[in-house]
Amino acid sequence: MSLREHSHRHDIEGFDLLEELALDLIWCWNRSADKIWAELDKDLWLLTRNPWVILQTVSKEKLEKTLADPAFLKIIKDLLALSKKKNEAPAWFQIKHANSPLTCLAYFSMEFMLSEALPIYSGGLGNVAGDQLKAANDLGVPVVGIGLLYSQGYFRQMIDNDGNQHALYPFNSPEQLPIVPLRTKNGEWLHVELAFPGWSVRLRIWEVKIGRITLYLLDSNDASNVPVQRGITSELYGGDSELRLKQEIVLGIGGWKLLEALNIKPEVCHLNEGHAAFAILERARAFMIDNQVSFDEALAATRAGNLFTTHTAVAAGFDRFSRFLIEEYLGKYAKQALGIELDDLMALGRVNPNDDWFNMACLALRGSHAVNGVSKLHGEVSRCIFEPFFPRWPADEVPVGYVTNGIHTSSWDSEMADDLWTEFCGKERWLGEMEEIEKDFRKVSDKRLWDMRNAGRKEMIENGRGRLVRILQARGAPEEEIADAKKLYDFNTLTLGFARRFATYKRPNMLLHDPERLLRILMNPDRPVQLVLSGKAHPADGGGQAMIKQWMQFIRRPGVRRHVAFIPDYDMLITVRLVKGVDLWINTPRRPWEACGTSGMKVLVNGGVNLSELDGWWAEAYCPEVGWALGDGQEHGNDPAWDAKEANDLYDLLEQEIVPAFYNRNQEGIPTAWLAKVRESMARLTPTYSANRAVREYTENYYLHGAESYRKRAANQGEIGKQIAAWQKALKKHWDQLQFMEQKIETRDGKHQFTYSIYLDGLDPESVKVQLYANGLNGNSFFLQDLERDSKQREHIYLYRTSVPASRPATDFTARIIPYFPDVHVPLAASQILWQK
Repeated sequence: MSLREHSHRHDIEGFDLLEELALDLIWCWNRSADKIWAELDKDLWLLTRNPWVILQTVSKEKLEKTLADPAFLKIIKDLLALSKKKNEAPAWFQIKHANSPLTCLAYFSMEFMLSEALPIYSGGLGNVAGDQLKAANDLGVPVVGIGLLYSQGYFRQMIDNDGNQHALYPFNSPEQLPIVPLRTKNGEWLHVELAFPGWSVRLRIWEVKIGRITLYLLDSNDASNVPVQRGITSELYGGDSELRLKQEIVLGIGGWKLLEALNIKPEVCHLNEGHAAFAILERARAFMIDNQVSFDEALAATRAGNLFTTHTAVAAGFDRFSRFLIEEYLGKYAKQALGIELDDLMALGRVNPNDDWFNMACLALRGSHAVNGVSKLHGEVSRCIFEPFFPRWPADEVPVGYVTNGIHTSSWDSEMADDLWTEFCGKERWLGEMEEIEKDFRKVSDKRLWDMRNAGRKEMIENGRGRLVRILQARGAPEEEIADAKKLYDFNTLTLGFARRFATYKRPNMLLHDPERLLRILMNPDRPVQLVLSGKAHPADGGGQAMIKQWMQFIRRPGVRRHVAFIPDYDMLITVRLVKGVDLWINTPRRPWEACGTSGMKVLVNGGVNLSELDGWWAEAYCPEVGWALGDGQEHGNDPAWDAKEANDLYDLLEQEIVPAFYNRNQEGIPTAWLAKVRESMARLTPTYSANRAVREYTENYYLHGAESYRKRAANQGEIGKQIAAWQKALKKHWDQLQFMEQKIETRDGKHQFTYSIYLDGLDPESVKVQLYANGLNGNSFFLQDLERDSKQREHIYLYRTSVPASRPATDFTARIIPYFPDVHVPLAASQILWQK
């Protein structure tokens, strides 16, 4: 279509309204607009779920005819009016936190999974980012998103007739994505300039609308850039270490420069993983200029508003860059923009003082006011991972909290499930506190639940057949295989689902441990089982690709194709359709490598039940009433014997509990025991593991406090930030000279009396705390109590005292000195600690 043809479409009454509707991703989960796009091109809508593509391809005649219908035009106008009303109405945040110090939060992420129409995501990280933006819209939390527009995105998967995975990189044509160029008031396309070694990169900016939320995407594919520059934002998680560094500079430094260009001044910056940690540097640089302070003072002030969320379960998973690359790309930036030396910059990204590697998680840690993992177990794992950053601190005091992920329920529920939830819990159920949902949903009858589950399974199977047939035809599969795909699955058979990234730690081939036993389970004539699989292995992961091939070989065994299918090119559209109909969602990671694992959360809203390893979110969610569990809640490493045991446990659960529960029916043909788990899982777990709960938790536990702390530190040209920087400098100067000089311990009247003389070497005594510590071993409780400063004995020596109940031996207690400054998180901002010897 020429630009002239497109402009002529604006002469059609109602076309501008259709454009407005198509460019707001709120309609990717609000089904009210689905009938509009299906009316314009039903086949293309089913294939792409991309309204913007439909508007680009539908004929002018079809548009004129459809929009000439007053009833059709009224639907569009009513939907836009409803959207405007919702965007302007106060939501949870405006009502609950009307006088909040938080006016804007910048959410940085390498990927966002918002819709299949915008393929700039890989998997779990993007899923979390997209769902949290959607929930922020629902709740009215004032967020702007910052990401990258990838011209190719994550690879698309093709499986050949021999079961081998091939990676394809189709071009993401911007005119077919629901995005628009971000323009200045005079109509010029807004650009951001970044200085790279020897040249500068011109970044185009695109705008994505999600209700009341805006996501800005940076893109290096500008005509003014040379080819190597244009390719910076080409692939997601592709290329070498140098390309990844350039992408992360674009995201972090370029992203914050964009906020400055738009005069957006967020109090809080949320880093969704360490990829965006360079935003910490650019935020501090902007503060330096605005307030005429040093980098250390600016960082002390701005870090109060930075939150770092880690999704990584192993230390090797963090991005690291060589000193050579950091010097090449950021050496001049450090010297000229930040006013610091290369070694000072490297120190922010070093785990150990002698490291020649710059660790992005380390920068995120050292530049943030708070750090969190994404499940309770992952919080514990992360404290172990980050323990080397805080030498001599007890592991349970490593400053990492947790907020368990949740999914945006309205994006993942089926139409049938939505109707059921609406009837019993109301249309606004996911927009507020959700206190009554669990009680209200338990009123749903077995028959209503069973009807919903059967309808969801049938729709999933029909969609799966259609997609698989198209894929098999495209790769030239044998006619017999295509014919089997057209008859794939039975609408009334227990359906298991396994769909996620194929990586060895996820153990996607656990079900293939004993192929003959699996065959007996699947092909039981009285109680058959069917299995749907999907997932990609990273192009560099040969082990993951081998596991896909093993499944493809199994599927080719006689009779198996009717019971098992692998749907290639796992993406959001496949996921949406699978989670609507799968009865049992299986997850088999090697504990504790699954940070959270949101795939199993998506089936909750639709009445699917989970069978999962006690890892990630399932470790805190599981109880026998809501599903089934694998493992003993302990770590066993890569032990093949343990893998074999768990595989046999999986078969046992299927044979002895799961399959019988599904097929044992009452007189009305309803599996009451199965539906008891369905009801309890839906009622108890869906609200808890929703993005609604997660975003409210982030807001009330992190965002509000971060905004208030940042405002305090930034006031009066960063006065408190200057004081903190001076405090940190004094600690660094004096800490090595601090000493415990004398100690006295007396026990009388049922109490231990502790007295210590401590040499502070000229350090202000208000800059430290002296504490009495006892661990929680041998059945005792953890103990920590501040000592009172009694008097100054002589130059730089102070007396500290306290008393504790003599219920434990005095030898259990140890004194320590730690840094202290009001509202500063220790050891995050100052990791020194001195123990009494």
